[in-house]
Amino acid sequence: MQRIEPVWQSWKQRALRELGELARVNPSDRPWEMPIAAALASGLPIFIGAWFGELGLGLVASLGGLVFLYLPATGLSHRMAWLMACAFGMAGSYALGVLTHLHPSVALPVLVVITIIVTMICRFYAVPPPGSLFFIMAAAIGAYGPAHGRDALTQIGALTLGCVLAVAIAFAYSLHMVSRRGAAQPIARREPDFDFVVVDSVLIGGFVGLSLLIAHLLRLERPYWVPISCLAVLQGASLRAVWVRQLHRITGTAIGLLVFLALIQLPLAPWGVACVLTALTFVVETLVVRHYGLATVFITPLTILLAEAAQLGGLAPWGIMQARLVDTAIGALVGLAGGICLHSPRFRAVAGAGLRKLLPSPD
Repeated sequence: MQRIEPVWQSWKQRALRELGELARVNPSDRPWEMPIAAALASGLPIFIGAWFGELGLGLVASLGGLVFLYLPATGLSHRMAWLMACAFGMAGSYALGVLTHLHPSVALPVLVVITIIVTMICRFYAVPPPGSLFFIMAAAIGAYGPAHGRDALTQIGALTLGCVLAVAIAFAYSLHMVSRRGAAQPIARREPDFDFVVVDSVLIGGFVGLSLLIAHLLRLERPYWVPISCLAVLQGASLRAVWVRQLHRITGTAIGLLVFLALIQLPLAPWGVACVLTALTFVVETLVVRHYGLATVFITPLTILLAEAAQLGGLAPWGIMQARLVDTAIGALVGLAGGICLHSPRFRAVAGAGLRKLLPSPD
């Protein structure tokens, strides 16, 4: 008994520390106007779609509105040039995903290549969170969405217009912020090196591809959400951050599915869908910098409605909930495995040596 007591106390303290870390709420340095502008960038396209009786196109354009979240806290000229480049990247990623409909067998390797290239670019230019996440999400949704032929081209146009609208909203928001707070100071960024830009990006792309391959082997109905969940977990800055993010992702998704179930009971006409999605976007952007798990509770119904709300009358909520929970769990676990490798010095050394033979480092 004397030996068991210290062990029990040690495990108890460790469990309390872990729970404290999972429940910790971070301070936010975001201006209060930012979540409002982000909600407008994502919500306004849905209202426009509802107005013209094209809710589906409004939802696709809303995906383009997510580019607003890449607005940097820099001077006006730089932030607008950067956001326009991100808008081009978002539209290009979605279009490449849609093009895989011509040969569905290439969807997996195309998404791996897009993940590697976009992650390299984001790391080279020190893009803060959400990093490469929404570019990859756009490519995955484009690759596994239902649109074909002319419908696919129309959706590419709708997403591009959503990006353009987000840039316009970002310009108005930036003018307000500059007039209120003055010009922002330039942000110091990490000097890019071969391991950080190339090795990490290839490893991330490999595990994102592995998660998608597992989704195909399991014949999951909506495989695109598995690599998105995997990438979201892999973005943790350390192994502990990866561990915390995968726990937040799984538990937040489970609770968020109950929120989705409650929302789907409402008589959601197209205008109601627009209101709910705009409100969810505002809540997510208010919470995500404070507590990722709590934000995931609202990210879950937001993303499900973005993908499925165009077929409101034919939704099978229990099937969608089960599929999303399975997809998230698989993606998060593969992301955790990838995080262990990504933050292992020995694994990185072996992977880096192999990549240097294929792609010689400039230094």
